Amino acid sequence: MAGVLDSQLKCALSERIRYYNELGIYDFYRREPAEASPIPVAVIQSGQREEMTPRTKAAAARVSEEELFEVTKSKPESGVSDPAHALRMIRDDLGDCTRCRLSKQGRKQIVFGVGNPKAELMFIGEAPGADEDQQGEPFVGRAGQLLNNMIKAMGLQRENVYIANIIKCRPPGNRTPERDECETCSPFLMRQIAAIKPKVLVALGAVAAKTLLAINAPMSEFRGRWFDFRGTKLAVTYHPAFLLRDPRQKKETWKDLQMVMRELGLAIPAKGVE
Repeated sequence: MAGVLDSQLKCALSERIRYYNELGIYDFYRREPAEASPIPVAVIQSGQREEMTPRTKAAAARVSEEELFEVTKSKPESGVSDPAHALRMIRDDLGDCTRCRLSKQGRKQIVFGVGNPKAELMFIGEAPGADEDQQGEPFVGRAGQLLNNMIKAMGLQRENVYIANIIKCRPPGNRTPERDECETCSPFLMRQIAAIKPKVLVALGAVAAKTLLAINAPMSEFRGRWFDFRGTKLAVTYHPAFLLRDPRQKKETWKDLQMVMRELGLAIPAKGVE
């Protein structure tokens, strides 16, 4: 039988959990300890393990599920059945985000996501660029126009799908997002995915694929296969910005999209991505 936390430890746990809530992390999972070690491992939603001090480990070992429930709070959108309403609540919770350094490195605005809240297909890119930062909508520049063409080639319209990025602020100079930036921002993306409940996710480019799947691999190992992402099928293809630099890969991208279309039950036209 689990022991009862004293008020000091309970307060410390509550403060730690509140800290993660402020980062947008709400889901915590408790694993049963292995026989070789009496210390349980807490796994947070981002997929990273929290390094705990010996005192915190000892406290966690004594925490019952009921006590954890008392010091945690559910996501604001929990219990909301309408995905459009849930997305608005997530956006409100995000606020004028200052959770990472990008808020002080020249971003004009947060680029949350756009599209059908009930979409069966969701595209996830890397980060907003200059045009996206200016307009507040993902994929509106040259890469966005190519993504629109990819969507049309599938027999869909941009309004039929949902589009978002791993991070919601433009990195300075369009640099690749840092790991800590992805870890801070991606929990909000996880909540968007949970609200929309798409049938298929498409990760655009290596950064999106590596962040979502926590796998460090080349694109050649990601493409052409299905991954399970929290019960949702996930496919990986090239980022439209890469295709602008190397149009020869459009044929390979079309193969990836055909795989997605078959999963969604869409008719496959003879004409591919232009």
